[in-house]
Amino acid sequence: MNLSFGKSELGPEIGPTREWLLTNGLGGFASSTIIGLNTRRYHGLLVASLHPPVDRRLLVAKLDEDLFIEGTRYTLATNQVQDGYYAQDGYRLLQRFQRQPFPAYTYQIEDLFLIKRIFMVYGHNTTVIHYRIVNESRRPVTLHIFPLVNCRDFHDAILENGWPFDQRTQDHQVEIEPFSGAPHIFLASDRGRYTRGPAWYRGMHYRVERQRGLPCHEDHFMPGHFIVQCDASEDLTMIVSAEPISPVSYEEIEKEAVERQAGLLSTAGCQDEFARQLVLAADDFLVWRESTGKRTIIAGYPWFNDWGRDAMIALPGLTLCTGRHAEAREILATFAAYARDGLIPNMFQDAGGEPFYNTVDAPLWFFYAVQKLLQYTSDYAFVKDRLYPTMKEIIEHYRLGTHFQIRMAGDGLVEAGGPGLQLTWMDAKVGDWVVTPRDGKPVEVNALWYNALMFMNELSTALGEPDLYGRLAEQAQASFRVVFWNEAARCLYDVVDGAHRDARLRPNQILAVSLPYGPLSRAQARAVVQKVWRDLYTAFGLRSLSPSDPEFKGRYLGNQLERDAAYHQGTVWSWLIGHFITAYRRVNDRSPASLETACRMLAPFRDHLRDHGVGSVSEVFDGEQPFTPRGCFAQAWGVAEVLRCWTEELREPPIP
Repeated sequence: MNLSFGKSELGPEIGPTREWLLTNGLGGFASSTIIGLNTRRYHGLLVASLHPPVDRRLLVAKLDEDLFIEGTRYTLATNQVQDGYYAQDGYRLLQRFQRQPFPAYTYQIEDLFLIKRIFMVYGHNTTVIHYRIVNESRRPVTLHIFPLVNCRDFHDAILENGWPFDQRTQDHQVEIEPFSGAPHIFLASDRGRYTRGPAWYRGMHYRVERQRGLPCHEDHFMPGHFIVQCDASEDLTMIVSAEPISPVSYEEIEKEAVERQAGLLSTAGCQDEFARQLVLAADDFLVWRESTGKRTIIAGYPWFNDWGRDAMIALPGLTLCTGRHAEAREILATFAAYARDGLIPNMFQDAGGEPFYNTVDAPLWFFYAVQKLLQYTSDYAFVKDRLYPTMKEIIEHYRLGTHFQIRMAGDGLVEAGGPGLQLTWMDAKVGDWVVTPRDGKPVEVNALWYNALMFMNELSTALGEPDLYGRLAEQAQASFRVVFWNEAARCLYDVVDGAHRDARLRPNQILAVSLPYGPLSRAQARAVVQKVWRDLYTAFGLRSLSPSDPEFKGRYLGNQLERDAAYHQGTVWSWLIGHFITAYRRVNDRSPASLETACRMLAPFRDHLRDHGVGSVSEVFDGEQPFTPRGCFAQAWGVAEVLRCWTEELREPPIP
């Protein structure tokens, strides 16, 4: 699909708000904006993952270029300093930006063109930058390339310091040690001659960090520059890496990258350009974890690691809808292997220690992911051998009680939590302040619980095992309809804790309709969908709280405290669009009319792929018009649920 941008979009109004992302399958990435302006501390040409997928370091912030034509200097770089002043405004020379197959900037300078293409080498902390100078008039041209290097955690920002940045140089490359014991930075060119010239670029301004109430200035070290001279059209390649650089052929490594993309698309087997782009976006989140030696799922870029809940929700869209069934099995088997006391990891630690297990819903999403695996593969043998024992343990621990006061109550429903704990996906917490406390019986947790029991009832029969779950499911369903049904509002309570029933209208109840097994009557299910549609539905997902609620916050803006206070108090979440459309189609018997409406509901995401994170789906949006995208510009479960929804609800017939 068209992910190119012309002159009208390459200015200071739109350009800084469109971001691109490249990944390497290790958790490392490269990212910037379509005008080459770094607006975040997370933007960089090489953010290397030294212990995949974590220990991420910004090693190379960018390469800035000056082009000299017969002695006249043209600056191609674009940088802001001093709270927004453009110290370099190379965006004025940009003619076009193209995202696919790789980010490409086309500059027009007098009667010359310079095309700068960028891609990462899969499986390596290496970024390749290729320049094509189109010089048909054969004028003397000199290109100066200035690396801006660093060596800090990708969450941080530094100012000029005493790091020595020791250099070992050859004619076409340099190895830099920022400080003793630091990872080395390797820079190389196939044609450029390297010249030392150490200096600092001071005061680079990050406009997005300023909006987020965070430190918004940084200094980067400039060790020297590469010089290329030519008097005709010329190609040259730069490589920046956390690994020693051997002589390589640009054509060969580019061919490998292109063929890998083609293989992903072939495996997915879809022809629609929208879906094909989502297939490529899905690949960004599937990475290798060093501590487990297995695949995992990064929750979102640019700042999240892998989370159990996000992984289970995103797994169907990222792996099953894309034909990557082996990765799905590997991820599920890994989480099963790390299950403890009926819980699967909520988060793996960076250092590889014991994972954190503070989640009540992730183990129940695990059942949903296994359901989807069987829907796409019918691999009952794998499920029986590798997953079914863990699934039985989860049910048993929930029934008898486990950590974080997670247990099945006397009415057959699951309750959890306590002071200071936040165990559901609505997990914003500031210090000791839990923004949306949901202790007791959350509605989506019990929808997931009922679905898990019904699935185990089905699965035990299919595997020839004793059915220990049918009666539990019957009890849970009967109690669910009594405990959660809000007759006055014709929808579901969000949380029930003893006599307290939280009647705030939230989107969690849609799972009671969208999951494969739902506990509601047909009339109740239709009423829930209608209520959510009227009050919570937006073009890009569901609001986390009704606009009529006095605590509704329509803008996800401000400092950390302000943003966390709005995170689940009205902010729109993209991943919920998939479950809403599935629920809508279900209560309308998958009619032709519902298909037409579902197509309309998903259509805004086609346009959204040109916004925020170009080619991907944003984490959240404002709860008020115009629903501006916020948060992570590339979110795993957002991409996954849009792709799953397209695959299962819009394609006719759905994939079996």
